Amino acid sequence: MNNSEQFCLSLLNGCKTLKSVKQVQAHVCKTGLDNDLFITGKLLLRCAVLISDALDYAHRLFLHIPNPDVFMYNTLIRGFAESYFPQNSLTTFIDMRRKSPTTPDSFSFAFIFKAAGNLRDLKTGFQLHCQALTFGLDTHLFVGTTMTSMYAECGCIGFAKKIFDEMFEPNVVAWNAMINTCFRCDDVVGAERMFNEMPFKNVTSWNLMLAGYTRAGELELAKKSFLEMPTKDGVSWSTMIVGLAHNGCFDDAFGFFRELKRVKMSPNEVSLTGVLSACAQSGAFEFGKILHGCIEKVGLNWISSVNNALVDTYSKCGNVAMARLVFERMPGKKSIVSWTSLISGLAMQGYGEEAITLFHEMEGSGIRPDGITLISILYACSHAGLIEQGCEYFSMMIIRYGIEPAIEHYGCMVDLYGRAGQLQKAYDFVIQMPIPPNAILWRTVLGACSFFGNVELGEQVKERLSELDPNNSGDHVLLSNIYAVAGKWKDVATVRRSMTEQRLKKTPGWSMIEVEKVMYSFMAGEKQNKTTQEAYEKLREIMLKLRVEGGYIPEVGSVLHDIEEEEKEDAVSKHSEKLAVAFGIGRLCEGSVIRIVKNLRVCMDCHTMMKLISKPLWSRLPLMVPAEVH
Repeated sequence: MNNSEQFCLSLLNGCKTLKSVKQVQAHVCKTGLDNDLFITGKLLLRCAVLISDALDYAHRLFLHIPNPDVFMYNTLIRGFAESYFPQNSLTTFIDMRRKSPTTPDSFSFAFIFKAAGNLRDLKTGFQLHCQALTFGLDTHLFVGTTMTSMYAECGCIGFAKKIFDEMFEPNVVAWNAMINTCFRCDDVVGAERMFNEMPFKNVTSWNLMLAGYTRAGELELAKKSFLEMPTKDGVSWSTMIVGLAHNGCFDDAFGFFRELKRVKMSPNEVSLTGVLSACAQSGAFEFGKILHGCIEKVGLNWISSVNNALVDTYSKCGNVAMARLVFERMPGKKSIVSWTSLISGLAMQGYGEEAITLFHEMEGSGIRPDGITLISILYACSHAGLIEQGCEYFSMMIIRYGIEPAIEHYGCMVDLYGRAGQLQKAYDFVIQMPIPPNAILWRTVLGACSFFGNVELGEQVKERLSELDPNNSGDHVLLSNIYAVAGKWKDVATVRRSMTEQRLKKTPGWSMIEVEKVMYSFMAGEKQNKTTQEAYEKLREIMLKLRVEGGYIPEVGSVLHDIEEEEKEDAVSKHSEKLAVAFGIGRLCEGSVIRIVKNLRVCMDCHTMMKLISKPLWSRLPLMVPAEVH
C-alpha cells in the first residue's frame, strides 16, 4: 500500500457523516485512486454499514463500479440486510449470481440468511439453503449459525436444531443462536437446557437469557440470572430496564436505573429510552424530569431516539408544553418519529386542532407521513370529536399518501364514530370493511354501546365477539354494564352467571400515583396495609368535605349491580382512582399537581369528584389540589 492509499484510508476511518465521506471521495477521484478496488471497497463499507443514513448513497456508488468483487457485493448485501429494506439484499444477491462471474463465499450466505430471517421469508430461506449446499458452505460455522437464526426467525425450530446438531464443534455464537431460537419459539425450558449445556458462555449468552425471560414474562428468573451474571455490560442493564418497563413493573425499572447509576455505569441510548418509556406509562413526571436533567448533563440530548422518548414521556404525563419545548430544541432535522411523537401527544391530551396544525407543518417541512402518523392524526380527530376531518384524512390515505389502510386505521374510524355517539354508523363501517374485522374493533363498538346505553346494538355486537373471542371477560362485563344502565337486572344476572360458569374473572381496576419520585399503586378491595389505610382515612375526610361544602352527590348509576343505594354509595367511594387522589392530597403540598394513571375508564362518579377537587375554590382549601387524570 502506497502513501496515497494509506492517507485516504486514514481519512476514511475518521469519517462519521456522509458529508465527510463525500469529501474523501472527491480526494480519491482527484488523486486517481477511484479505480483502486481496495479503496473503493472501503469507501463502500463506510457508506453501507458504518454510517446510518448513507445506504442509498452506497447503492449509487456500487452501481458505478465496473466490476465489483465479492467483498463489494457482500458489503451491500450486509448493509441492506441490516436496514429497513432487507428485500434489497436479496435483489443484490440475485444480481451477483446472474450478472457477475463473482462466486458467493461464506460471508455472502451469512449476510443473505440474515436478510431472509428479517423478512421472515421461509420459502426464500429454503432456496438459499439449497444454494449453500451447492457451494458446499452449509456446514461452514459462520453460515450454519446465521442459517439457524434464519429458521428461528421463521418459527422452524426443528430445522434450526437439525442444522445445529450437524455442526462440528459449534462455537459460542452458534450456541447463542440456538438459545435465541428456543425463546423465539416460546420454548423457555429448551432455552434453559441449551444454556446449561453450553461448554462456555459469554456475556451475550447471559444477555440472551435476560431478554428471553423478560419477553416471556418470567421476571423473577430474569432477576435471578442478572444477579448470577459474572460480568454485566450496558446491554445487561438495558435489557432488564426495558423488560421490566414492558411488563408493567415500573418501580422495578426505576430501581434498576438507580442501581445502574450507583455502580457508576453510564446510561446508554437503550437504557434511557427504556426508563423513559416506564415514566410515560406510569405517569412518573418527576422522575422523568430528573432523567431529562441527567440526559442534558451527560450530553446525550443529541440522540434522536432519546429526545423522542422525552417528548412521549412529557406528553403522556400531561405536560404538552414541555413536550413541545423538547421537540423544538431537537438538534438537526427532525425525523418522522419525532413529528409523530408530538402529534400523538397532542392527540392524547385532546388538542385535536393543534395536532392537525402540526401535521401540516410536518408536511411543509418535506416529511411525508407514514401509516403510524396517520393513526395519530385519526386518533386526534377521534378524541377531539372532529368527525369530518377524520373522515377526510381517512379518505386521503390512498389517494394522497399512497398508504393502504391497516386494521389500526379502521379501528380509529370506528372509535371516531363511537365516541361521537354514531353507533349505527360505527357498526355499518365495521360490516363494510374490505378486511375481516378483529375482536378489538367489535370491542370498540361494544364499549360505545355501553357508554351510550344501546342495548339492542350491544347484543348484536356481543354475538359477533362471541365468535371471535368467546373467553374474553371484558366483553361480558361491557354487556352486563349495558343491561345494568338500562335496569335489566335479570339480564345482568344471566351474564354474570355465565361468567362464573366459564370461570371468567373481571380485570381488576388499579390506579398509580407518583409521590416524591416513588410510585404507589392502589386497587379497590385489596388487603389494607399502612399505605392504603392512610389513603382510606384521607378519602373519608375528603368525601365528607365535598358533600358539605362542594355539593357532591354520589353518581350511583356507576354501580352496575342490583343492590341498595347505601351499598352503591359505599362501592363508588372505594374506587382505586379515589384512593390514589386521596393519598396524593395527603402527601403532597398545596398547589401540587396530582397525576393518576389507571387501566380502566374513569366512572362518572370519579369524574365528578375529580372535577370538584380541581376547581380553583377547592385548590385554595388545605385539603385540595388540582387533579389531572390520564
